[in-house]
Amino acid sequence: MPDVLTLKEAAAWLRLSERSLYELARMRRVPAAQIGGKWLFPRARLEAWLAAQAEAGEGTARLDPPPILAGSHDPLLDWAVRQSGCGLALRGGGSLDGLAQVAEGAALACAVHLLDPDSGAFNEPAARRMLAGRPAVGIGWAWREQGLIVPPGNPLALTRVEDLARPGLRVAGRQPRAGSHVLLTHLLSEAGLRLDAVAFLPEPALSEDEVAAAVAEGRAEAGFGIRAEAASRGLGFVPLVRERFDLVMLRRDYFGAPMQALLGFARGSAFAARAARMGGYEAAGVGAVAFVM
Repeated sequence: MPDVLTLKEAAAWLRLSERSLYELARMRRVPAAQIGGKWLFPRARLEAWLAAQAEAGEGTARLDPPPILAGSHDPLLDWAVRQSGCGLALRGGGSLDGLAQVAEGAALACAVHLLDPDSGAFNEPAARRMLAGRPAVGIGWAWREQGLIVPPGNPLALTRVEDLARPGLRVAGRQPRAGSHVLLTHLLSEAGLRLDAVAFLPEPALSEDEVAAAVAEGRAEAGFGIRAEAASRGLGFVPLVRERFDLVMLRRDYFGAPMQALLGFARGSAFAARAARMGGYEAAGVGAVAFVM
């Protein structure tokens, strides 16, 4: 092994994702140097750093995660993060990706909406699987309406998830690690349809607003997304599911200043008014503990 490791080599050696190690290096939490736009890691110093973490023990060696809120995209959450001044940076990527980022210490919290088909419960089963028994907590953010986003007036009279499989219908879908993709896959399965029965656009939408944009711009005849995004563009909406949207984090991070600032703002009247104007949200229980691990 060379004396100086690249980001890819160091991530493989530490068994972290390259994204996670990049964030740790950027926050100056691991020994690294940026030279010519590339991160380099002195192997000897990296080994010493890892040994020091192990000797200190898990309870005292835990690195504070960067102030990042990863996971699912939600327009109400985006707005609240900006307005609250909580200092969190948003990093989309989907619910499953968000849980992975929290597990790796690359994000302080994540936004999730993951239905467990076996129990019918939202978020807790997936959090328990991916956080492997760590002391975590799920905090309720809102209940959202998910369904079919269609052009104004719903000209093709789409009413059920099965209608997405109509021949010639172009559908805006999400990336595989998004909660919306997981939910749509479940709904199609319940209707006796495989995912490949639907003619999705070649490039998946990476956020809720991209689904609505595809329909509004005529690139798709339908999409699977939330009412709030349909309403923001004057599109039609066919409700199919009411889902719970939670924020998941390690318990210790719940008490930190960023999360307390965000949740404190979300309990105020401005937040409630915004949720009502956007439509498709039930946010009366925001900030309540949804589950504890």
